[in-house]
Amino acid sequence: MGWVILSTAALAFSLALTWWLHRFHRFGLEVTPATAALGGNGPLIGVVVPARNEARNIRHCAQALLSQTYPNAQVIVVDDGSADATPAILAELAATDPRLRVVSGSPLPPGWAGKPHALVQGVQAVSPRAEWLCFVDADTFAHASLLAAAYAAAQVHRADMLSLFTRQELATFWEKVVMPVVFSALSVGFPPQRVNDPRRPDAIANGQFILIRRAAYEAVGGHAALFASITEDKDLAQNVKRAGYRLLLADGRRLAQTRMYTSLAELWEGWTKNIYLGLEGRPWLLLAGVLTGLAGALALPGWLLAGLVWLASGGGAPALVVAAQAALAWAYVIAARAEVAHALGIARVYGLTLPLGALVFAGLMLNSTLRGLTGRGVRWKGRVYRRDGVQ
Repeated sequence: MGWVILSTAALAFSLALTWWLHRFHRFGLEVTPATAALGGNGPLIGVVVPARNEARNIRHCAQALLSQTYPNAQVIVVDDGSADATPAILAELAATDPRLRVVSGSPLPPGWAGKPHALVQGVQAVSPRAEWLCFVDADTFAHASLLAAAYAAAQVHRADMLSLFTRQELATFWEKVVMPVVFSALSVGFPPQRVNDPRRPDAIANGQFILIRRAAYEAVGGHAALFASITEDKDLAQNVKRAGYRLLLADGRRLAQTRMYTSLAELWEGWTKNIYLGLEGRPWLLLAGVLTGLAGALALPGWLLAGLVWLASGGGAPALVVAAQAALAWAYVIAARAEVAHALGIARVYGLTLPLGALVFAGLMLNSTLRGLTGRGVRWKGRVYRRDGVQ
């Protein structure tokens, strides 16, 4: 009976934990193409795109930004020392469309992270007449009404800084297995409802799309104040909210899509970069992430397997109860994961891959933490970053 009592307690805990972990991912606000109709002819918006070795994406990204319905925008792409075909593609685009301005980035100064340095140079190239700044990642592809809808939403909600979560393009097996687990973890660490509450200190932004009032940006020091940061989107959001400006995080999946990574190696490198420094100062979240990942990867399937083995070896009614409880907990978790998969535009059957995805996620958390604690730093786009920003 002791095992039955323990299993019953585990069932109650797992059901409650699963419900709690999946209650944060819903946004309170969605910005859609229809929102663009509220924008009208707004002020000049300076759009800045940092690009380092983005030959795979930059043509699509730039052309989508040049095709915006918003009538008053300038597009600036900063080539951040690319070693691939990015400069040639940008030169070709600029030759055929004078609305595109290409900035050749200067060498990275000591102590600076690459992206803040590129963004600072991009902002310097923006017209002084621009009242708003917009930062878009090179792997993000805009719907034609993105700028108009985002500007309208910022006006309606009186936001000084608006960041949108875009639709994620998940094509390969590993993307579909790991990315849903990572996004769920982010929603727990930074719930949109708390981020959008001006009374709470929670602040985060998605660097794939940020629209910010220029006056607010300059008041908090812009990216120059974040010169060593490799989580500059989160840090900018924190500075904006701490200064008393209105920060808004919204669902923009109908306005843009992003292809972050195309392989397990890219995924591992990218999230290793983000996780530890992104959760700096919140070690309890790192520990919770590792433990939750290992529980999803090992404890749930292990519990069910143990119950079935006990039942097969003659455990009788107690073994049947334990196996049934484990199966119920497993079914509830998989159903929740299937809904997350569906929300991300992939087949619900990928909910069954939770153990594998959770195991990789736990490995990412451990790897990024160890690299940070040991001072080895993290690698991204050919550069090595440490917590002190030294390359």
